[in-house]
Amino acid sequence: MTASAILHTESDPLQDRLAALRVAYGGLEGTALLDGLIRREFAGRIALVSSFGTESALLLAMVAEVDRSLPVVFLDTGKLFGETLRYRDQLAARLGLSGIRTVEPDPADLRAADPEGLTWRSDPDACCRARKVLPLARALRGLDAWITGRKRYQSSTRLRLPVIELADGRFKVNPLAGWDRARIQAEFARRGLPPHPLESEGYLSIGCMPCTDRVAPGADPRSGRWSGLGKTECGIHSPGL
Repeated sequence: MTASAILHTESDPLQDRLAALRVAYGGLEGTALLDGLIRREFAGRIALVSSFGTESALLLAMVAEVDRSLPVVFLDTGKLFGETLRYRDQLAARLGLSGIRTVEPDPADLRAADPEGLTWRSDPDACCRARKVLPLARALRGLDAWITGRKRYQSSTRLRLPVIELADGRFKVNPLAGWDRARIQAEFARRGLPPHPLESEGYLSIGCMPCTDRVAPGADPRSGRWSGLGKTECGIHSPGL
């Protein structure tokens, strides 16, 4: 039964649909969740947003099982590790993903916010906005939902992450929200998925090269992002996108 079959009338139709989606799919995760949302609820109106980071291959493999042509939005900020770009190409070929859309910043935004390419030093939020937030907002136009790879275990700011949420008028799906590091590693091994080449060097959460560092043993997996800057998110998961 689809969520639309159990909708009831409320003052806010989006909140109404969110409630219905949670009833219909809230007990699912992984491929089972993706199948219902990609094929039925949001057919032709949903995309995966992937950083092709250390844990990305698992969610990409699950999506490939459901629909290899699903749009996969990849934000090439112009500051990424070369290893990430090569890993993207490796996974695309291995999994047969044909819908990868590499999205770059608008040159006009960079001229205004980061003309020297060094804004990450003085104002990382402004750098992230020009290189990630604005490009993603453009890439998601016309879509009703998007899929993310966030998990609750990754940081204290994600401890209450729901499987399905509503943000700025668009649904967000987190199929691996309840998965921990051990379970993800076990599934990587079971599927024979290749790791990100930088993971063996201590990079557990990988973003732009200037703002990504190695993670100390036992530390928060995202502690290597914007280390010492008091910043924990790039902004694409903040209100206002």
